[in-house]
Amino acid sequence: MSVEARLTELGITLPEVAAPVAAYVPAVISGNLVFTSGQLPFVSGALPATGKVGDGHGLVPAADAKDYARIAILNALAAVKSVLGSLDRVTRIVKVTGFVASVPEFTGQPGVINGASELLGEVFGEAGAHARSAVGVPVLPLDSPVEIEIIVAFE
Repeated sequence: MSVEARLTELGITLPEVAAPVAAYVPAVISGNLVFTSGQLPFVSGALPATGKVGDGHGLVPAADAKDYARIAILNALAAVKSVLGSLDRVTRIVKVTGFVASVPEFTGQPGVINGASELLGEVFGEAGAHARSAVGVPVLPLDSPVEIEIIVAFE
């Protein structure tokens, strides 16, 4: 089954490519790899939440942040599609780097970034298995709770 058909089967529509918020492009090709810029969980041009991930009043719950990682990876896939023309050209998700803006005592970054990794597995199957980093940081652009970048191989 093609990747595009799998997305349809899962009821997923890729968003429009998020407009860059600074001086960069959403994705570039080098050889047989596509590198995306960091993608925030924009929905219709706005972040669904801002702030740091953690437990407690005024913080973004980890379960919500996991959903935002899923949104961010969809934005990354839209960036990949914008330079390849079709996600059916993707042969492998090589690397996912996920950043989680979190309070110092929060150690659940891997669980948050699972939102992105699990979606890639659902969409790409074995080709979606990837190397990954999940990093806690003090703050992200626009006070986003998560940011995701990916490297994909293609034919």
